[in-house]
Amino acid sequence: MRNAFILIALFTLLLPCSVSALSLDDGQMNIERKKLYKLVETKTKVPWYLLGAVDQFEKNVRRSRKDLPKQTGLTGLYIPSDLWSGPLNPKEFDDNPATIRMFGGIGQDGNGDGIADQKNDLDSLYTFAKFLSSYGHGMDNLKIGLWDYYQRDKSEGIIMGHMKLIKKLKRFDLNERAFPVALGSDYSYRSTWGDARGWGGRRIHEGTDIFAHYGVSVRSTCYGIIEMKGWNRFGGWRVGIRDFNNTYHYYAHLNGFAKGLEEGQIVKPGQVIGSVGSSGYGPPGTAGKFPPHLHYGMYKDNGKTEWSFDPYPHLRMWEGTERKALKKRKS
Repeated sequence: MRNAFILIALFTLLLPCSVSALSLDDGQMNIERKKLYKLVETKTKVPWYLLGAVDQFEKNVRRSRKDLPKQTGLTGLYIPSDLWSGPLNPKEFDDNPATIRMFGGIGQDGNGDGIADQKNDLDSLYTFAKFLSSYGHGMDNLKIGLWDYYQRDKSEGIIMGHMKLIKKLKRFDLNERAFPVALGSDYSYRSTWGDARGWGGRRIHEGTDIFAHYGVSVRSTCYGIIEMKGWNRFGGWRVGIRDFNNTYHYYAHLNGFAKGLEEGQIVKPGQVIGSVGSSGYGPPGTAGKFPPHLHYGMYKDNGKTEWSFDPYPHLRMWEGTERKALKKRKS
């Protein structure tokens, strides 16, 4: 126990302050984040890769919501004041561990300075880890703790997906992207997000259609976890992939799936996941009711709900970036 506090004290001295933390480049930021996760793991026995997954989820949530304060330190973790200080605590931003406990708050002093500072990276991450570990240290127990904290199956599922990526790839720089069909194939697309659709009831088109020949390879645009694979009467044979930014990538009207593709599998940018088809608009196996194309959609999760947004600008950017990279490799 004494050694753990010594480590925490040393880390606190070396840790950049909130302002300087944001001045670090992404690579340095990720190195410092990992040090923080491993330090808290030493103290609480909660795996560092689970803490990293929670932090990544929370960082993404902050970026997509206006009702939360912007990230100012190493971590994106935000614990609401009523939960930190206690719902009946007259002091909204209480930093006294004794009165926080008295009013049923979860805020704790993680760095041994006698203050439970809600804005301190070490205090907040330690507090969250202690909350999780109160349910036990097995992964099943920690998952129960996650659900109890977020009260939402989807949030827990996204975090577990992030954890799988971190544990397997041991990286946080997972922002590489690929265009969803091979650039050497014959394809065309334009902005179709928001267009009217009539089959199955009046609705809008939540994606971009990329027209190509039957059998053209469909590729993952990102690092992510396959959340869904199967049939839907609207989308036909389709695949859903959740990336490291809480974004869900939807690939529909496929002709078939890549061999061995399974739900829960990790995929990387450019990996073939299926092929272009015309499936959908009916019971399983229905095809040919429209020209072959890939329907590609993007959905953002903000910790409370999920909504679609126009993928067209992203597709244009990824296409251009990949073309430049290919040209550079050839020259």
